Amino acid sequence: MKPFTDEDVEIYIQSKVEPRHYLVSKTVEEVQKIIQQLTTEISYKATRFQAISNSGIHNENIKDQPALLAKWSAMLRGKRPFHPSIQVLAPSQFLITVPLRGLTGYRECQVRHWRYYTVHGAKLLSSVRDPEELHQWLEVEQFSKSLQQWHETDVNIEGDLVPAKVLVVFRELVEKSIISCNLSSKVTVLESFSSVVRVAVETSESQVEVELVPTVEIPTCWPGKARWPRCLKRWPSQEKVQCIKSLGFDLLARSNYHWQLCFARAERMLMEGLDEDGGCRMKCFRVMRQMKEDVWCAGNKPIITAYHLQTVLFWTCEKYPRTKDWRCFREAFLRLVQKLHKCVSQHFLKHYFVKNTNLLKYANTSDLDVVASKLAVFLENPVFCLD
Repeated sequence: MKPFTDEDVEIYIQSKVEPRHYLVSKTVEEVQKIIQQLTTEISYKATRFQAISNSGIHNENIKDQPALLAKWSAMLRGKRPFHPSIQVLAPSQFLITVPLRGLTGYRECQVRHWRYYTVHGAKLLSSVRDPEELHQWLEVEQFSKSLQQWHETDVNIEGDLVPAKVLVVFRELVEKSIISCNLSSKVTVLESFSSVVRVAVETSESQVEVELVPTVEIPTCWPGKARWPRCLKRWPSQEKVQCIKSLGFDLLARSNYHWQLCFARAERMLMEGLDEDGGCRMKCFRVMRQMKEDVWCAGNKPIITAYHLQTVLFWTCEKYPRTKDWRCFREAFLRLVQKLHKCVSQHFLKHYFVKNTNLLKYANTSDLDVVASKLAVFLENPVFCLD
């Protein structure tokens, strides 16, 4: 078979990429509406949790900073509809962050402490392991202002805010609120081997699995672990770098002891205006995402998600910062797929901001090898599946 042509690309976009965009956008709207209703009820029951919103401006940390508020609003003005709380990892797999209220004035902790407790508060003889690079401890004293509820033992052990305990409280609120909101026909809490909270949401098109993640939004500083940008890099521009770092980061409750660093606002900013120079970066990304979902790594819970592809895109943009590198779709697209193939084959994909973190560290290596073999087949004979 002949390698793909420009006409093949346009046919693929019209027959696959655009319909996918329509369906996913519709699903996001439906899920957002349901989860907003659910989290509004949760917020009514417990003021520590906030309802998600459409604007992306739902935390007092952001609202209390006029300059940041103006910057975030300007960034979104005139852009496509966007739900900053929702990450679409796959068409039927979402992650939604639920902001926590009453924790403001964050500062990084400079002193290292040893912890000798279980998540249930029992004493240990040996200390709990240190967090990995993308995670950290979180002490309530790191905030200049905090609600009294964050000092209570249902979420706090020896001054630490413990994600597992926050998730236990949150899960109970989710279960109660589903009933009080009459959402039992639309939302079901899923069983989990860990403390994370996952629900199945029924939409008009399909069932979507949603992970609901309590989140501390910290727009006041950039974390020391994220040593970015790297020296002598031409992408993104210095102006954009300053803007991105001023948006701060988030801490997600997704494990037992440690909070996970998240850069959703920064990543959103990187994706915006990606092709202001007339390049084809977003076009490459969308086609690669579609091929991943159709051929290379299909399924409801794929081992390679849209987040992995976005990270591959960022690294490739940094390595090839010039406009001319993104003028020819065929060359740019194959370069992107080659980068993806290399990462999957080596079972190693660096986080874009915290580079000592391997995003594929805990992925099943056999599954990764299957994806790598499919990518290799495509690179040997690059044709699009139009069936």
